[in-house]
Amino acid sequence: MRMIQERATARKGRMRRATAAIAAVLVVFAVMIVAKLGGAGEGGGGEQASPFPTGEAAAAIVAKLTSVPPSVLDQVGTGSAAGPGSAATLPKAISGQEVLTDGGKPLVLYVGAEYCPFCAAQRWPVVVALSRFGTFSGLTITASASDDVYPNTPTVSFHGSTYTSDVLTFQGVETSSRTRKGGSYTPLDQLTAQQAQLVQKFNAPPYVDAKSAGSIPFIDFANQAIAGGASFSPQLLAGMTAEQVTAALADPNSDITKAVVGNANAITAVLCKITGGKPANVCTSPAVTAFQGKV
Repeated sequence: MRMIQERATARKGRMRRATAAIAAVLVVFAVMIVAKLGGAGEGGGGEQASPFPTGEAAAAIVAKLTSVPPSVLDQVGTGSAAGPGSAATLPKAISGQEVLTDGGKPLVLYVGAEYCPFCAAQRWPVVVALSRFGTFSGLTITASASDDVYPNTPTVSFHGSTYTSDVLTFQGVETSSRTRKGGSYTPLDQLTAQQAQLVQKFNAPPYVDAKSAGSIPFIDFANQAIAGGASFSPQLLAGMTAEQVTAALADPNSDITKAVVGNANAITAVLCKITGGKPANVCTSPAVTAFQGKV
């Protein structure tokens, strides 16, 4: 009888140890899953798939954005960027400044951040306009921060991109990403000493209103004109993807096209001034002459 009881007690002990071992394995497994999921969120430390188009899909979007047909540009003209009822902010001319150059060509400086929805909106016309003077490489598809106003505004990013042109140069600076770490957006590009000096001088009174001094996006057109803020509301792009925005640009009657292309034409007119009217086929087009006397 005693032997039977001892065997039963031993079996219970083995069962308890086995159960404890299984529980320990399950706990470790659960911790691994939580860590995996935690790393997949914004600001996570592990590698993760991009939530935005990459590869061929991204290239197709960029190709459409950088090759808006001249017929669409000309038909849109001023679009919603000028005229009665327009709330657009056009580039503002500066007088008395020498032309800022880089490598002997007029320099355009853009300063923004990936989290910024106003920067997200403004990049659309900037890219359309600059693509008439040169070629971008390395543009990526992204969106503004999900925890800011106008969340997830679709856009492209200048971070890591390059631009080549025979008539001008472009520097696109994205100071921060769209993801938070430790309560702030993670840093990306750092302003050079020259860029910081230009921002300090021209992104302040008397060149901009005191209330908007230091705000982004900020664009310096070779010290001959500046643009601060978005030229149209990011609300126009709410709920859209970058692919849907570029698809809309094929329709000159679209509200998106009127805003993006209209403001791109305004920027093009400014670029024509600083390049001395080059290239001629761009600078004499109806898209540009529509802004004669307006920028």
